[in-house]
Amino acid sequence: MSPAHHTPRRSAALTTLACLTLALVTGCTSHAAEPPPPARSPTHSPTAPASRRAEQPAVPTQVAIPSIGVTSSLMPLGLNADGTVEVPPAEKGMTAGWYTGGAIPGERGAAVLIGHNDTRFGRAVFHDLKKIGKGADVVVRNERGQTTHFTVTGTESVSKKAFPTKKVYGTTDDRALRLITCDGAFDAQGHPVDNLIVYATAR
Repeated sequence: MSPAHHTPRRSAALTTLACLTLALVTGCTSHAAEPPPPARSPTHSPTAPASRRAEQPAVPTQVAIPSIGVTSSLMPLGLNADGTVEVPPAEKGMTAGWYTGGAIPGERGAAVLIGHNDTRFGRAVFHDLKKIGKGADVVVRNERGQTTHFTVTGTESVSKKAFPTKKVYGTTDDRALRLITCDGAFDAQGHPVDNLIVYATAR
């Protein structure tokens, strides 16, 4: 149902996948106007102490949203061969994922977490994300056991045909977090037509 997409290296359109549908159908997609920018890679001076060179940002391993009862491990998500963003497999619908092409949660930039609303197996991890309110706490834990608290600043339901790529993935000096899932009514093929985006900023 989607046009062909390529990787960001070809500077072509990128489809942001957010979840699978509730019905027994194929995955749904959201159509981004352009690819997200590449993640900022940590740089280290060759003359810096070895201990500093070895210190890399710790990857996220868990997300918790107490106000809606969500606690999930995080799996890394990259790009598919066709340039679309990976999503957790349907059989792991209760597990959210971290898009590795974005920032590490807690670091400067936009970090993106993607989770299913529902899959063919039933209710999924971000099923109740629509209930989240402004000011809600989102906690991300990394592999070193360190936690970063994010405060929800707003939510937005958007058509997948007009996905706000720059707003979600674009460069920012904030320590920002975005949570994405499917939303809205179903089209004739049984695919949700919208995405729900939650915006949050580190405390």
